[in-house]
Amino acid sequence: TSANGKLTIGLIGNGKQGNILLKRFLGREDVVVIAVCDVDTNRREATKKIVEDYYGKNQNTAWKGCSAHNDFREVLDRKDIDAVVIATPDHWHAIIAVAAAQAGKDILCEKPLTQTVREAVAVIKAVRDNKRVFQTGSMQRSMREFRVAAEIVRNGGIGKISRVETLFGVPGVPCDLPEEAAEPGLDWDLWLGPAQVRPYNTVLAPRGVHSHYPMWRLYREFGGGFVTDWGAHHVDIAQWAMGEDESGPVEVIAPANYSNAKAGAKLRYAAGYELVHLEAAEGRGASFFGSDGEVHVNRGKIRVVKGGKVVAKFWDKGDEPALPAVLDLLEAEFLKDSKTKLVVSNDHYGNFTEAVRNRTQPIAHEGIGASSVIACHLLNFAYYHGQNFKWDPKANNFAGGTGDASWLHTPYRGDWKI
Repeated sequence: TSANGKLTIGLIGNGKQGNILLKRFLGREDVVVIAVCDVDTNRREATKKIVEDYYGKNQNTAWKGCSAHNDFREVLDRKDIDAVVIATPDHWHAIIAVAAAQAGKDILCEKPLTQTVREAVAVIKAVRDNKRVFQTGSMQRSMREFRVAAEIVRNGGIGKISRVETLFGVPGVPCDLPEEAAEPGLDWDLWLGPAQVRPYNTVLAPRGVHSHYPMWRLYREFGGGFVTDWGAHHVDIAQWAMGEDESGPVEVIAPANYSNAKAGAKLRYAAGYELVHLEAAEGRGASFFGSDGEVHVNRGKIRVVKGGKVVAKFWDKGDEPALPAVLDLLEAEFLKDSKTKLVVSNDHYGNFTEAVRNRTQPIAHEGIGASSVIACHLLNFAYYHGQNFKWDPKANNFAGGTGDASWLHTPYRGDWKI
């Protein structure tokens, strides 16, 4: 860490999510942001100004200025940067994360962790070989309602689990967007990076500062649809609750009408239960069905059923008592003498900086981020290829002569590599 005792951070990716993360770190007394990076001139200059205005107003004596970069490699080359925050489109996550680890940087990378299965394995290796601290942006692990729900399930509060339901949107589709004229100031070739060359379209990379999440995430060349985008949140919670961190399913079942299906793929785990992907019709979340009851959880919501009766809930508008009181009640009812205690984090970004200082694993480290996104990729394989297949979660590879190794990675363009 820097001589002044503050962690120095470079922000790579200055779109909507990048600037949300920026504000999380600007408000921290233990860090200073000294570099921003984006392939769009307008975005990076606007983000640089946010940093300069904040530190100028708050008279942070540890801060000596903020540089703006087009190419992430310039940020990684700087010896005065301790950690990087990666908030680029998904197809860039692994290349930047591996390079950052090799450059000696600690890393917070947005979810979904990677674009392919092999990338997830490569990120784990690079982080551990280089003894880096890595946090995946799966911040639901730092939200109390998800931890309480997961602990109830893990401690047998609703009996043996037979089924888990996760609700989120559709799988990815091939990109068929028409060509549009690109305005000056966007390095389109570097935006594409390892992806194959295709014409510019504003849906993929809106010009300048924008207030929405761009829909590159819907297309298989750059994301995995909402199966990886939101699935990386809710499948992550499902595997946390079921004790499957750094593991995963052993079998994948495709829906019958896979080519047109928007939901219905299943992951089967060694313990015998299935995780089912359902379309997000009534909000997003995760539901656990056990022999003695049910647990449903979403952001700011929880509902627990035991013996056919609702024990406690804060789910619908007007529910009383408020969420904190409901969580207190559930902890007293189900977790007072529980044997399994999950990691407690009430601040996902503080959890990261604390881990950097102490050289410990944060709550959503690289192994967790990898296993969560791999489970999402397996769901997408079911939609993309329509095959049932067996999976070895230890080897992160197909088993029993099923599947196709070519699904595990997409070849990079040019000289890009991990």
